[in-house]
This record gives sequence, structure tokens and C-alpha cells, in this order.
Amino acid sequence: MQGFEAIVEQRIVEAARRGDFDGLPGTGQPLELDDDRLIPEELRIAYRILKNAGYVPPEVQILKDVAELERLVHASEGMQRSVALKKLRLLTMQMSASRSGNLQLEAAYYERMAERLSCA
Repeated sequence: MQGFEAIVEQRIVEAARRGDFDGLPGTGQPLELDDDRLIPEELRIAYRILKNAGYVPPEVQILKDVAELERLVHASEGMQRSVALKKLRLLTMQMSASRSGNLQLEAAYYERMAERLSCA
């Protein structure tokens, strides 16, 4: 495999020298990388393939929404914080309903999270 990688790397360098990559759309602009840190490493490739095909599993979207709401709760105050906490509670309930988990444990987790976020 190392021989193959060396050939690929050599061809990339040659193409760059010829200027094959000059003038491509998006040149000089930052890459828009996916935020896949919430997806287990062994599943990232499969999820990326599904996403590129236009399918994002609801569980993954809910996890991303939960992470976004947690950031919003930390950054907001007053009514906006209250709304974000309500949405967070709703998403937690959706996660509970979509899988067979212990609802008591998830309720305890939510209470600890809400307490931690309200102290922040």
C-alpha cells in the first residue's frame, strides 16, 4: 500500500507544479468541515456516505441539535435561555422515545445537565 500512496502523492505534486489546481472554485477559502465529533469514530465513514447521499439519521441530527442547544444555553440569558432549555428537554424526550433506554437514568441526566447549565 505504501507504494500506491507514494505514486498518488507524486502525481498530486506533479499536478500542482503544472498548475492543474489553480483557479478551482473555492481557492483560497476555508474548507467547510463537517462537525462529526458526536459520531463514534468507527461509524463516521458510513454516516458521511449516507449524508452525501442526502440521508442523515434522525438520531445523529438530534445529537447535533442537543450539542447546539447546550452551547446556546451557555451563551444566552433570560427568555432565550429558557426557550433553549425547553427545546433541550424536548429533544431529550425524543431521544428517550426513539430508543429503549432507562427513562429514569435519562431524567436524572437531564436534571444534572440543567443544574450544571443553570450554574454556568
